[in-house]
Amino acid sequence: MTDQTIARQVDEFNEGFTAQIGPELSAVFDGEQRDLRSAGVPGGVVAVGDAAPDGPLVTPTGETTSLPAVRGDTPTVLVFYRGAWCPYCNITLRTYQQELLPALQERGVQLVAVSPQTPAAAEQSIANGELAFPVLTDPENVLAGRFGIVTEPSAAARAAHTQLGFDVADSNADDTAAVPFPSVFVLDDSGVVRFADVHVDYTTRTEVAEVLAAVDALSVATR
Repeated sequence: MTDQTIARQVDEFNEGFTAQIGPELSAVFDGEQRDLRSAGVPGGVVAVGDAAPDGPLVTPTGETTSLPAVRGDTPTVLVFYRGAWCPYCNITLRTYQQELLPALQERGVQLVAVSPQTPAAAEQSIANGELAFPVLTDPENVLAGRFGIVTEPSAAARAAHTQLGFDVADSNADDTAAVPFPSVFVLDDSGVVRFADVHVDYTTRTEVAEVLAAVDALSVATR
């Protein structure tokens, strides 16, 4: 267990990461994050009160499924993340495994994570965080697109990624660099969105306490 917020863990990671990659690459990523914050959340994002859209999903073993099939009639916390290559995603998913999942299980709510990466890369996410909840592939970002949260790294950021030895497209199921904005949606037992939190700056994430507050509000509303 960790007693630190995701934000605190990110701050600690960034200190070492900045020292490791140097000021030039750090400036590239800082600039990308500023631009993302300036642009803000795009229009058309699924909002509270909307029915959650559907889209094809793939399990780490290659089986095809869908969001309705995964959630059934169980309230669900749906997490969109960029991929196993993203350290901020790994910090978040690990924290959700350690602190959020047990609390959700006590409340009869399930946790599901989705990214555009290949099933093999999804397995890497599971290994990175020792995850015990469904981690699914969203081929071609179909589901993320229907939620209105698809973006991609800037050209400068992708060049910086190349200098660091990887490319987002190599991990994605469709060989593109498209990724979702890191987002959390809380769906009720009918699949209606009751909480939506979209982070355009990928270094920030929805904290465990925020998710649990939304889930507890859902429970009160359905009594």
